[in-house]
Amino acid sequence: MNALWHIAGREVARAWRGGGLWPPIAFFLLVAILFPFATGPDGPLLARIGGGVAWVSALLAALLPIDRLVEPDRADGTLDQFAVRGVSEEVIAAGKTLGHWLGFAPALLLAALPAAALFQMNGPATLSMLLALLIGTPALAALGVAAAALTAGLRGAAAIAGLIVLPIAVPVLIFGAAAAGTGGGGALRLLAAVSLVITAVSPFAAGAAIRGTRG
Repeated sequence: MNALWHIAGREVARAWRGGGLWPPIAFFLLVAILFPFATGPDGPLLARIGGGVAWVSALLAALLPIDRLVEPDRADGTLDQFAVRGVSEEVIAAGKTLGHWLGFAPALLLAALPAAALFQMNGPATLSMLLALLIGTPALAALGVAAAALTAGLRGAAAIAGLIVLPIAVPVLIFGAAAAGTGGGGALRLLAAVSLVITAVSPFAAGAAIRGTRG
């Protein structure tokens, strides 16, 4: 357990160090700012599509730092050091998932507030969107770490990781967008179930991939 929190703390520090946190947040806000210009000032339309746009933006923002999640530790031998200390690959993956989520999700939730205002979403819809993002973003973080582990050491790893994550993330996006609005209680429960399954299974897939990178 101490190793898990140590690894998570390293990931959070890496996200904040050198402004590494801000590109995903800036990307999220940039999409939220530009999208109303593309669709026009139709308030009801913006309110209907706001949740879906927020979820796509959140997914892409979670993928932006994917090249620093596993590859730097593989390249400098940190993963080998963890193995020598008896830390399992699954614990490494779980710690990285927790750290990745803590590194981008809380700030992303704060950024969602002005985004909701830009989409002219009312109070209940905004709260529903925030709750959906809170429940679903752990799955995005878990998928990001798993994809980073699978593509560590490959040329063009970030692009390949995106191609891996996007199809698997479709259920999260569907249920998340449906839950990001009033009357989305059923979709929210489905989102919670999908997020729980992905978050629970991904460390094992990422752990196996990390073992492969050292093999």
